[in-house]
Amino acid sequence: MKIHITENAEKKLRAQTEGKQGVYKIVYDTEDCCAVNGIAMLWFVEQPEHTDSKVKTNGLSVFIEKAKEIFFDEQLTIDYAEEKGCFQLKSPNQYFNPCMSLIIKS
Repeated sequence: MKIHITENAEKKLRAQTEGKQGVYKIVYDTEDCCAVNGIAMLWFVEQPEHTDSKVKTNGLSVFIEKAKEIFFDEQLTIDYAEEKGCFQLKSPNQYFNPCMSLIIKS
């Protein structure tokens, strides 16, 4: 898996986490639904868990839970939509979340 982080998204991520220690994590949240009907979320956590794997990116460190990688495409992009004021997780084939916030957990 590889994630391209656009320049605009990287600026917004850095601005929102400035002065904080932690890592970015793509989460496939299945709370209140079954395992195949989750939604992609972007978290900032203190540290990755032992069940997380580091994803290849063009810059920032991003982690994902190993067991949830199957729900995503091999090539992903994290972008920032100025007009909506939110991050987007997408691939050449689909949007995994067209409007997600960065949730700071640390």
